[in-house]
Parts: sequence; C-alpha cells; structure tokens
Amino acid sequence: MIMDKLELENDFEHLIDDRIHVLNHCDTFAIINRWGDITPNGNQVQGLYHRDTRFVHCLQWSINGKPFDLLSSTLTEENETLSIDLCNPPLLLQDELKLPGGTIHVHRNQLVKNGVFHEQLHIKNFWDHPTTCILTLDLRSDFADIFEVRGAKRRQRGTKQTITTNKQNHITIPYLGLDQVLRRAIIHFATPFTDFLDNHLVQFNLYLESKQTLSIEYAIHFEEDNRVSQPIESYKQAHDFLTPGLRNKNAYFPIVETSNEQFNHWISRSQADLVSLMADTPFGKYPYAGVPWYNTAFGRDGLITAWQTLWLAPELSRNVLLFLASRQATTSDPTNDAEPGKILHETRNGEMVALNEVPFKNYYGTIDATPLFIMLAGAYYERSADDETLQQLWPNIRLALEWIDTYGDQDGDGFVEYHHQATNGLTNQGWKDSYDAISHANGDLAKSPIALCEIQGYIYAAKKYGSKLASVLGDKALAYQLSEQALSLKKAFNAHFWDDDLNCYILALDGNKNPCRVKSSNAGQVLFTGIAYPHLASRMVKTLFKPDFFCGWGIRTLSTEEKRYNPMSYHNGSVWPHDVSLIAEGFARYGFTKEAACLTTGLFDASLFIPLQRLPELFCGFERRHGEGPTAYPVACSPQAWSVSAVFLLLKSILRITIKPAQRSIYFEHPYLPPYLNSITIKNLWLSNRQKADLEIIRHDKSHASIRWYNQPKDWKLVLQK
Repeated sequence: MIMDKLELENDFEHLIDDRIHVLNHCDTFAIINRWGDITPNGNQVQGLYHRDTRFVHCLQWSINGKPFDLLSSTLTEENETLSIDLCNPPLLLQDELKLPGGTIHVHRNQLVKNGVFHEQLHIKNFWDHPTTCILTLDLRSDFADIFEVRGAKRRQRGTKQTITTNKQNHITIPYLGLDQVLRRAIIHFATPFTDFLDNHLVQFNLYLESKQTLSIEYAIHFEEDNRVSQPIESYKQAHDFLTPGLRNKNAYFPIVETSNEQFNHWISRSQADLVSLMADTPFGKYPYAGVPWYNTAFGRDGLITAWQTLWLAPELSRNVLLFLASRQATTSDPTNDAEPGKILHETRNGEMVALNEVPFKNYYGTIDATPLFIMLAGAYYERSADDETLQQLWPNIRLALEWIDTYGDQDGDGFVEYHHQATNGLTNQGWKDSYDAISHANGDLAKSPIALCEIQGYIYAAKKYGSKLASVLGDKALAYQLSEQALSLKKAFNAHFWDDDLNCYILALDGNKNPCRVKSSNAGQVLFTGIAYPHLASRMVKTLFKPDFFCGWGIRTLSTEEKRYNPMSYHNGSVWPHDVSLIAEGFARYGFTKEAACLTTGLFDASLFIPLQRLPELFCGFERRHGEGPTAYPVACSPQAWSVSAVFLLLKSILRITIKPAQRSIYFEHPYLPPYLNSITIKNLWLSNRQKADLEIIRHDKSHASIRWYNQPKDWKLVLQK
C-alpha cells in the first residue's frame, strides 16, 4: 500500500523456495520455508517479525555442516503450529565411517505467541549403531524495519550492539535504533548448547545411542525497551495457552456447514485464518489486515472484514467500530492526512515510523474509511438493535458526517474527492491505492483531487444509514436532511458517472471534473451500496460478466480492453477476492442472486487450487485455463483478513438473509443455492441477547429453496420470499 563467509552458507542455496509457511499471533509473525528455516538469500521476505521490525532474518539448522533433507511440513488446521519432518543426508563420520541418509530423524515444532517464537526439536537415531553428530543453528538478526524489507532505502540505520551469552543457554542480540529504542532478540535455550561461534552459530554436540531420542528446545523473545518483557515459558506452556483460543472458532462464529465437504473446508480454513489475525485491543478483537505487509490495524480493511462477517458475528463489528472511534481524528494535521472526523487508515510501529521517515504511526490517508465507518455503524445497529453502543458511537458518527461535507467535498459540487497532503503519503486514497491505479482511457494518470465512483456510493449509503440512526435517536431534522442529501447525490451520480457508450459507470472524475472513461471493478462496487438506478444496475451486471471483466475466477479489477490492463499488476487487471465478494453482494441487492452464485462458484473453484484453500490478497487476472488454478501474485499477503472473509459475504449474497432483532424477524429473499450445495446448516446463529437459533436451507430445484427452523426463539418469525 506504499512506496513510490562460511562454506556452510553455500550448501543452503538449494533451499531457496517460494513456498513458505506463515505463523502469526497478534503483533508477531514468522515467514518460514518448508524446512522450517529462514534463509537470508533468495526470498528476502522470510524472517521473524514483531511490531513492524524483522528481529531475525536467518535461522537455519544443519547436521555436520550439511542441510537436512525435507520429508514434509504441515501447518495445523487452526494455524497454531508448524510441524516439520527432516532427515540427514549421507554423512562422512570419523574414521571414514559413513552415516547413511535417512538415519537421523528430526521433528521440528514451531509456534508464535505474541512477542515470542518457540521451537522444539526431537532428534532420533534410527541406525543400529550409536553415533555422534553436530547440530548447528545459524541465527542472525538484521532488525530491518518492515518498510525496508518492502524496498524502502534508508540513508542511515541504527547500530548493532555487542552480542552476549550467559551459561550456554542464553544469548542476547541487541540493536540500538536511530529512534534510541533498544530492540533485543533474546534466545533462551532449555537445552544448554556446546559452543557459540562467530556470534551467530549455536552448536550442539550430540551422542545418540541406537533408537535414542534427544530434544532441543528454545524460545526467541522480541523485546523493545518500552515494552514489558514476556515471561519465560516452555514450548508446552506456550502451546497450551495458544491452542484453545485458535481452535475455538465457534466462540466468534456460529457453526456453518454445507453438503459439500470441500466448501466446508473453505469455510473452516477461512474462520481459522480470520481468528488468527484477530488482535486484542481495549475494545475487543480487531482483525489485522494481513501477513506479512499489513499485520496491523487498517481502517478500511477492518471495516470491510467486519461487514463481511456482520450477519454471522456482529460482536466483531462492534469491536471494530469502538476501536476506530477511539482513533478518530479530532484536529487537522497535513503530515498524516488527518482532518477532524476522519477515520484511521492504518497504524504502525517500528523505527522508521518513530523517526517520521514514513507517516504511518497514525495515518488518515483514506477517502473511504470514514463513510464505511458510518455504514457499518448503521448496519450493526440494524443487526443488533444495540442502543447502548449506538449512543456511545453517535458523537463519532456525527463527526464523521460533518467531515464528509466539510472536508470530503471541498469544492462543494456534491461529490467527495481526495488529495493527499502528507509527504510520502498515499497519492491514491481509495482501496486501489497504488500510484497507477486511477487513469484515463489513454493511460494517462488522473490528476487529483479525484472523485471515485464507488466512494460516491459509500457516501450515499453513509447518509442513508446516518438518516436512519438520527431518526432512531429522535433527531428528525437531521434524519430528513441526510435523506434528502442522499437522494440528491444519487440523482447527480447517475447523471455524471454513467456512460452509455461504455455501458458502465466511469472510474472517476479527475481534478478538472473530466471523466476517467475506464471500465473497472470499482463500478461493480457501486451496486453494493445501492446508489445505482435499477435499470443501470442490470446493464452493469451484463457488462461485468463479459469476457473482458470475468476471467472465470472472478471480476478483474480492470477490463482487458483498457490501456493500463495488466493481469500481473496490483490493481490494473488482477482479481481481489474481497472486491468480488462486494460485487456479489451488489448483484444480490438488485436481485441478481444467480449471478452472485456464479461469482461464489468462481472463487470456490479457485480455492481448490490454492494451498490450504486460503484465498490470498489477490491473484493474477489471466483467463481461466482448463485443469489449472489461478496464477499467483508473487507478493500477495496470505492470510489476508478481507480475503478469507469473502466466503461469508458470498454466502450472505446467495442466501439473501437479513436478521432484524428490532422486528424479531429473519428474512430470506429468494435464496439460491448452486448445484454443488444441496443444503447449508447454520447452528447457534446469534439473534439478540442470549437468543440463538439453528437454520437449514435446502435446495429443491434450479430456483427454489426451503428453510427449516430449529429451536425457534419465542416471538421470532421467519419470512421466506420465493
């Protein structure tokens, strides 16, 4: 989202591998290769990260100076541990005795608990003779800021301090940053090591009887001088603490099961990934955006993730709203694009942020988080009837509404535009925020201030929801004013943004109010907010299903007919699962439920080719090829919150379900199940207070579905429109 020695080392070059594993918990994550190692060459992203600093950039085990052979590695279903099985290559021992390959087995278990990386090794000799071997851990720290890892160049860096050891079980690697923060990687070995060589090689001399097993266990603590150190604990203690929370997905979600086992795995994987991204805040859980680049709180991402899961897990929406309300801007500050009422774009830690080399400590350079905040607040109230939270949030909602008219629409033309002020801030401030995302038909980049099409839809929906909330709170004058403003915006939008020749809403208006006559997926999100006229919405649906947009997996971010189309680009032709889910919800809103099901099928099919069935941040927009999966985008975040949550909004779009506690009703409006889903069961669906229900949706034919209602709460009704 930003920014225009030893022969031993050579033996590891064959371990360079793009297939990596991710472990994450709150502010800490690990990017590890299939051997369980972190290699400093090849894929430079690998490492152990904490609070936007890579504390460790090399972690490699060897046996007698040689890398292990890989047997297998597996990430557990709930993401809590990585399990790796290795064995020795053929080795020459003393007196020219040869140790056959596949004789020494090493089983590695790794996990991350906030601020600590834990590893446990079990080494077993399957040879029929006793043997000796040397296990060496190559451990190095670069303390690179995450923006450095992403490619930012720095004129200066802090200094590495003297590495210290204590009693062969404790190593401290310190780094004093230019921000005068002392960061330390502190390694505690439960098993004393034999030697520590060259300030980075930890050596264990092992003697193994035939069939004997020995264990090595250690933990790496990531500490900053202004943060409380984590207590020393064993691997088992850390595992026993971490596992229940990650495995208890149903503490956050109801149980959703279908007749299709592969679809069930997609749902289960998505739930596990989302739970693993949830960080604790004073206001409850907040979904961090994604690993590796966005392992922090983002406003837009958190709001959309909450929206995607609102119908199933409204408590997450409440937590997101309260967290963002606490960070709402109250003053103008051009250095971080802040204005009164604006909702946070992202918050960061790390050395470069502390030194203002990047403006992201608390950064507000987003045009959509503020209206999305109002939209989610309104939708949350409809889903929960939570008067207490509405009263608490109302001052923030009012301030956000004032921001729209005061700062969002600075030229008074009725449309909301963006123009960045912060040095090194984001030039484009919609969800497509890469520098080249907004252009004209000839490929020229649009000049700011820019009014994006989907943003006008967000503003429309925000004012509609604001009107409803004002009415609930008794402010009839404000309710009427906001309603009239929404109607006026809808009329003006459809007059200025619809293009008959393109059969599509244009991408944007540039700073001179010239139309960016470009066909983009942004126009699909217009349907999500309801600002499109119905007859134009039907034309949009047809446009989006033409081959230039629909690649077989989903909707491309840019039509293949456009000058800047590139299926391998970040925003100009790729496919983003969250974008597809919002478009599907828009289709369903206008009654195109079967078309929403087609998008659901596309992403479901894509998931079957993707490791773990974990939909990444994005993938390339090449046309679907028979028998092949989608082409990966090389540096996409995975897991990414709004990508793994896409399945939940897709389900909502085909079920057409609305839960209204104020009316004590559940509505299904022409639900449609595709042929591979004969039934969907939802158990422990939260309705209100302590009331829950179980539902079963059953497919009967090409166009009809029935609903079975179990343990129906008193006074609640189910309404099915066929």
